[in-house]
Amino acid sequence: VLAADGGTRTAAVSGAYVALHDAVTALKLPSWPLRHSVAAISAGVVKGRVVLDLNYEEDAKAEVDLNIAMTGEGKYIDVQGTAESHPFDDKTLEEIFRLARLGVAEITTRQRLALEAK
Repeated sequence: VLAADGGTRTAAVSGAYVALHDAVTALKLPSWPLRHSVAAISAGVVKGRVVLDLNYEEDAKAEVDLNIAMTGEGKYIDVQGTAESHPFDDKTLEEIFRLARLGVAEITTRQRLALEAK
């Protein structure tokens, strides 16, 4: 995963939280050690449009590329990004963050549903 593109890394982070939750549940510890859920998503600008969850082709052509990890409560854990070809402004960054919050909220919901289904 360390050598993967952003979409693979962010999917690994989101899936790893579910696996960690499962492992902690199986251990039946006297107190719950996990404070927050964690999910991550890629976002950026491709062909002048802000996009969420970039696939490989989009990631390779992105003008702006960010990976954002957040708690299920909407707090930022990690933001990593770069302007690949052109600098970008505050308006673009705000739109990327807006979409990332929506994407992480959706992933968090799916994580919760997956854990409840067990």
